[in-house]
Amino acid sequence: MPRTAPSAPSLPPSEAEARAEIAGLKRSGFLQALAQLTRAAGSDRSNPGSHGCVGCTGCSACMFCERCKSCHSCSHCTACEDCTSCTHCERCARCTGCSHCIQSDGCSQSAYLVLCSNLSECNYCFGCVGLSRKDFHILNVPFSRTDYFQAVERLARELRVSRG
Repeated sequence: MPRTAPSAPSLPPSEAEARAEIAGLKRSGFLQALAQLTRAAGSDRSNPGSHGCVGCTGCSACMFCERCKSCHSCSHCTACEDCTSCTHCERCARCTGCSHCIQSDGCSQSAYLVLCSNLSECNYCFGCVGLSRKDFHILNVPFSRTDYFQAVERLARELRVSRG
Protein backbone atom coordinates (compact mmCIF):
# COMPACT_ATOMS: atom_id res chain seq x y z
CA MET A 1 0.00 0.00 0.00
CA PRO A 2 1.60 3.32 -1.01
CA ARG A 3 2.23 5.87 1.66
CA THR A 4 0.71 9.31 1.28
CA ALA A 5 1.97 12.45 2.92
CA PRO A 6 -0.18 13.59 5.82
CA SER A 7 -2.43 16.42 4.82
CA ALA A 8 -2.25 19.78 6.51
CA PRO A 9 -4.98 20.34 9.05
CA SER A 10 -7.86 22.13 7.43
CA LEU A 11 -8.89 25.51 8.73
CA PRO A 12 -12.42 26.14 9.84
CA PRO A 13 -14.35 27.67 6.93
CA SER A 14 -14.52 31.04 8.65
CA GLU A 15 -10.73 31.25 9.01
CA ALA A 16 -10.12 30.12 5.44
CA GLU A 17 -12.66 32.65 4.19
CA ALA A 18 -11.11 35.39 6.32
CA ARG A 19 -7.64 34.66 4.92
CA ALA A 20 -8.95 34.77 1.37
CA GLU A 21 -10.73 38.04 2.04
CA ILE A 22 -7.66 39.59 3.69
CA ALA A 23 -5.38 38.52 0.85
CA GLY A 24 -7.63 40.37 -1.62
CA LEU A 25 -8.09 43.62 0.32
CA LYS A 26 -7.39 46.96 -1.28
CA ARG A 27 -5.83 49.83 0.64
CA SER A 28 -9.07 51.38 1.92
CA GLY A 29 -10.52 48.01 2.94
CA PHE A 30 -7.34 47.09 4.81
CA LEU A 31 -7.21 50.42 6.66
CA GLN A 32 -10.90 50.14 7.56
CA ALA A 33 -10.43 46.60 8.92
CA LEU A 34 -7.34 47.69 10.87
CA ALA A 35 -9.21 50.63 12.41
CA GLN A 36 -12.06 48.33 13.42
CA LEU A 37 -9.63 45.82 14.96
CA THR A 38 -7.83 48.60 16.81
CA ARG A 39 -11.10 49.93 18.23
CA ALA A 40 -12.17 46.48 19.40
CA ALA A 41 -8.82 45.56 20.99
CA GLY A 42 -7.94 48.98 22.27
CA SER A 43 -11.07 49.88 24.15
CA ASP A 44 -8.89 50.39 27.25
CA ARG A 45 -5.81 52.02 25.78
CA SER A 46 -4.66 53.29 29.17
CA ASN A 47 -3.85 49.69 30.18
CA PRO A 48 -2.40 47.86 27.14
CA GLY A 49 -2.35 44.08 27.31
CA SER A 50 -4.27 44.06 30.58
CA HIS A 51 -7.34 41.94 31.27
CA GLY A 52 -10.12 42.32 33.80
CA CYS A 53 -8.65 45.46 35.40
CA VAL A 54 -11.00 48.03 36.93
CA GLY A 55 -10.13 51.67 37.53
CA CYS A 56 -6.45 51.21 36.64
CA THR A 57 -4.38 53.74 34.69
CA GLY A 58 -1.08 53.37 32.90
CA CYS A 59 -0.79 49.67 33.68
CA SER A 60 0.41 47.06 31.19
CA ALA A 61 0.04 43.28 31.01
CA CYS A 62 -1.87 43.18 34.31
CA MET A 63 -4.76 40.90 35.20
CA PHE A 64 -7.70 41.40 37.57
CA CYS A 65 -6.26 44.48 39.32
CA GLU A 66 -8.26 47.36 40.77
CA ARG A 67 -7.37 51.06 41.07
CA CYS A 68 -3.65 50.52 40.29
CA LYS A 69 -1.37 53.06 38.59
CA SER A 70 1.62 52.43 36.34
CA CYS A 71 2.00 48.74 37.24
CA HIS A 72 3.38 46.06 34.91
CA SER A 73 2.62 42.35 34.81
CA CYS A 74 0.76 42.31 38.14
CA SER A 75 -2.29 40.25 39.03
CA HIS A 76 -5.03 40.57 41.63
CA CYS A 77 -3.52 43.75 43.13
CA THR A 78 -5.50 46.64 44.58
CA ALA A 79 -4.51 50.32 44.73
CA CYS A 80 -0.82 49.65 43.98
CA GLU A 81 1.49 52.04 42.16
CA ASP A 82 4.64 51.49 40.07
CA CYS A 83 4.78 47.77 40.96
CA THR A 84 6.10 45.02 38.68
CA SER A 85 5.31 41.29 38.71
CA CYS A 86 3.40 41.46 41.99
CA THR A 87 0.35 39.44 42.94
CA HIS A 88 -2.35 39.86 45.59
CA CYS A 89 -0.79 43.07 46.96
CA GLU A 90 -2.72 46.03 48.36
CA ARG A 91 -1.72 49.70 48.57
CA CYS A 92 1.93 48.95 47.74
CA ALA A 93 4.34 51.16 45.79
CA ARG A 94 7.48 50.43 43.78
CA CYS A 95 7.52 46.72 44.70
CA THR A 96 8.87 44.00 42.40
CA GLY A 97 8.08 40.30 42.50
CA CYS A 98 6.12 40.51 45.76
CA SER A 99 2.97 38.68 46.82
CA HIS A 100 0.35 39.21 49.51
CA CYS A 101 1.91 42.46 50.74
CA ILE A 102 0.02 45.37 52.30
CA GLN A 103 1.06 49.04 52.38
CA SER A 104 4.69 48.25 51.58
CA ASP A 105 7.14 50.33 49.56
CA GLY A 106 10.23 49.48 47.53
CA CYS A 107 10.28 45.79 48.43
CA SER A 108 11.41 42.97 46.15
CA GLN A 109 11.01 39.20 45.91
CA SER A 110 9.12 39.11 49.22
CA ALA A 111 5.79 37.85 50.55
CA TYR A 112 3.35 38.59 53.37
CA LEU A 113 4.79 41.98 54.27
CA VAL A 114 2.78 44.66 56.08
CA LEU A 115 3.90 48.29 56.42
CA CYS A 116 7.44 47.46 55.26
CA SER A 117 10.01 49.43 53.24
CA ASN A 118 12.99 48.36 51.17
CA LEU A 119 12.95 44.65 52.03
CA SER A 120 14.49 42.03 49.77
CA GLU A 121 13.71 38.32 49.80
CA CYS A 122 11.83 38.53 53.11
CA ASN A 123 8.67 36.76 54.26
CA TYR A 124 6.24 37.50 57.06
CA CYS A 125 7.54 40.88 58.20
CA PHE A 126 5.52 43.66 59.84
CA GLY A 127 6.75 47.24 60.03
CA CYS A 128 10.30 46.42 58.95
CA VAL A 129 12.80 48.55 57.03
CA GLY A 130 15.87 47.59 55.03
CA LEU A 131 16.03 43.86 55.77
CA SER A 132 17.29 41.18 53.41
CA ARG A 133 16.53 37.46 53.56
CA LYS A 134 14.68 37.60 56.89
CA ASP A 135 11.47 35.91 58.01
CA PHE A 136 9.10 36.54 60.93
CA HIS A 137 10.31 40.00 61.97
CA ILE A 138 8.41 42.89 63.54
CA LEU A 139 10.11 46.31 63.60
CA ASN A 140 13.31 44.51 62.47
CA VAL A 141 13.26 42.21 65.54
CA PRO A 142 13.08 38.44 64.96
CA PHE A 143 10.12 36.48 66.40
CA SER A 144 9.28 32.80 66.54
CA ARG A 145 6.57 31.82 64.06
CA THR A 146 3.94 31.43 66.80
CA ASP A 147 4.82 34.65 68.59
CA TYR A 148 4.92 36.52 65.26
CA PHE A 149 1.35 35.60 64.31
CA GLN A 150 0.02 36.40 67.79
CA ALA A 151 1.72 39.81 67.85
CA VAL A 152 0.70 40.64 64.27
CA GLU A 153 -2.93 39.78 64.92
CA ARG A 154 -3.00 42.24 67.82
CA LEU A 155 -0.97 44.93 66.01
CA ALA A 156 -3.09 44.71 62.86
CA ARG A 157 -6.23 45.30 64.92
CA GLU A 158 -4.60 48.13 66.86
CA LEU A 159 -3.33 49.82 63.68
CA ARG A 160 -6.50 49.01 61.74
CA VAL A 161 -4.50 47.36 58.98
CA SER A 162 -6.46 44.77 57.08
CA ARG A 163 -6.87 43.33 53.64
CA GLY A 164 -9.68 44.87 51.63
